[in-house]
Amino acid sequence: MPPSASAHVDTFCRDNLPAERDWPELSFDLAGLRYPPRLNCAAALLDEVADLLGADRACLLAPGSAPWTYGELRRTSNRIARVLAEDHGIVPGNRVLLRGPNTPWLVACWFGVLKAGAVPVTTMPMLRETELAVIAEIAAVDFALCDTRFTGALRSSGVPGLRIVEYGGENDLVAAIGGKPAEFTPVDTAADDVALLAFTSGTTGRPKATAHFHRDVLAIADTFSAHVLKPRPADVFTGTAPLAFTFGLGGSVVFPLRVGASTVLIEKATPDRLAELISQYGVSVCFTAPTAYRAMLASGKADRLSTLRRAVSAGEHLPADTWQSVFDATGIRLINGLGATEMLHIFVASADDDIRPGATGRAVPGYAAAVLDERGNPRPAGTPGRLAVKGPTGCRYLADPRQRAYVRDGWNITGDTFVQDADGYFWYQARTDDMIVSSGYNIAAPEVEQALLAHPDVLECGVTGLPDEARGQLVTAFVVPREGISDDDETVVRLQEFVKARIAPYKYPRRVVFVDALPKTATGKLQRYRLREMAP
Repeated sequence: MPPSASAHVDTFCRDNLPAERDWPELSFDLAGLRYPPRLNCAAALLDEVADLLGADRACLLAPGSAPWTYGELRRTSNRIARVLAEDHGIVPGNRVLLRGPNTPWLVACWFGVLKAGAVPVTTMPMLRETELAVIAEIAAVDFALCDTRFTGALRSSGVPGLRIVEYGGENDLVAAIGGKPAEFTPVDTAADDVALLAFTSGTTGRPKATAHFHRDVLAIADTFSAHVLKPRPADVFTGTAPLAFTFGLGGSVVFPLRVGASTVLIEKATPDRLAELISQYGVSVCFTAPTAYRAMLASGKADRLSTLRRAVSAGEHLPADTWQSVFDATGIRLINGLGATEMLHIFVASADDDIRPGATGRAVPGYAAAVLDERGNPRPAGTPGRLAVKGPTGCRYLADPRQRAYVRDGWNITGDTFVQDADGYFWYQARTDDMIVSSGYNIAAPEVEQALLAHPDVLECGVTGLPDEARGQLVTAFVVPREGISDDDETVVRLQEFVKARIAPYKYPRRVVFVDALPKTATGKLQRYRLREMAP
């Protein structure tokens, strides 16, 4: 599709997109993927659905809170858009950082930013000051909407000129929207205006901003959700992934609202709590990682899952025995999904009788997938190679030279090694880069290394992921301690707590192995594959 006239007054996002020659090949051949040139995805997901199905239908549910209807979400997001534009001078194209757990207020802010024509940059509440500062630098952010409980790290992040408006209590945003009219005409953005920036960890430790258009947000609902998940307006969704993860954004916001369903927003839930909420709310569609499904069965909560008719597993490989255990205990056929932040959501998956336990699935309608060799040639069926994918969405890193590594010859190269069988099913083998995938989280090994190296007791370290039945991979640090430092449990705990305080806690090394030296090349480069061989 040729580019449309942008509605962005602030052209930062479009100015920093990769050159079109470096984009992946895009395809819109599937019925339903032809979008009009002018499109605001917030209006399509919320306003149009409320008009079509009724503003009084339940939309956002949250433990301890009254339900929000589609009409209430529309009115609140309209008022937020007015506050942004009228009180704070936010213009179309400005980036607005969002910080907070999954709550109705975070969703309302997300929609308000989009309606104002701005670009939400949603971050996880677990991120620390240094991580927030890097994200703000890459996205050129100087304005944030932040849950009042999570302002500390943001205020101390040192982001130059950052203005912060709090939400979620009797605070600035609540007071500000009180005097605003509930009507707002969403900015007439182009379908290919950037709608959001989603960050993914890079193997160098520096995160990458992936830019996704307004049409992309609808495309993930009109491919995976429409053709594999097949949701209904009466469905009740829930999921555990933060909305800062595109897996969570799709499963907890985009997919339910696209069909007029409701969604249960969970700030933080153990598997036991997740099972109880599924039972309490009559949840019919759940998105979480294999770890959570295993844990719910292990704690005897299988009976709490009786209302589920759809359950999606993604974020890490779903082993065949986990799939079978869930099926045997509940009758639920887990949908194993493979997605990527670069692609926005899931592009390989199968459902119902099309499932083969242990396989990730087949290419989602609207996408094409292949297994390629290092030269970009197709690999024969049954032989491993690099997974490549193309479709209506694709990788566009914001001002990042790694674009050319991810996109080659029109394909998005995911960094996974797969085997494709003769029937078109893809079977996961391993990661092909230095990314650790643990309990559904992508964790860059170099980032953990940098955090550890800041501790005075650490001379050198190397981090890798080791196979783990519960988490898929376990973040494991091989540490060369400084002279005189004991290699005991007390030191391990001290290092772990140090890392938790510097970067998001889910990234800390759950296992620490003390070694005399690290394996390196002749030029001094760490050989991570040999770390895996050194594991006792």
